[in-house]
Amino acid sequence: MLQVQLEVRPDPAEVGRARRWARSRLAGSGIGDDEPLAETLILLISELVTNAVVHTGCPAVLRMLFGGPGVRVEVADASDRGPARRRAAGDDTGGRGLELVDGLADRWGWQHEGAGKRIWCEIDRAEKAAECATDGPDGSSECCGPIREPRVYL
Repeated sequence: MLQVQLEVRPDPAEVGRARRWARSRLAGSGIGDDEPLAETLILLISELVTNAVVHTGCPAVLRMLFGGPGVRVEVADASDRGPARRRAAGDDTGGRGLELVDGLADRWGWQHEGAGKRIWCEIDRAEKAAECATDGPDGSSECCGPIREPRVYL
């Protein structure tokens, strides 16, 4: 299993730096920038790092673990306060992060770690979500479905 990590300062500007760093690590692991998996992982990383820097005021460590059936993202910080789901009203500009994580990740959770905590999520890497057809005029293949169905919350 390959593990990479980035230390993140408690500054909202760090979220953009974490996204850029993560994109380069994804590319290095063979996950192309244009793959839906990469975009989903970047969105999850953005949410978890944002939560850490905005809600804790503590430095954090972003980890990505590659291997096995999927990719695991972890954000550890020194705050012992667990994540709290909020119910955002229609016009609220925040409060949707954990719902987004829940809808995009195959699994997620958190645990206390030392004096702080670690929040994690995992996405499975399916080789193909659907069988591919070869019924094009030139015998080419075209994928017939999405990587996975997102969960919808109303």
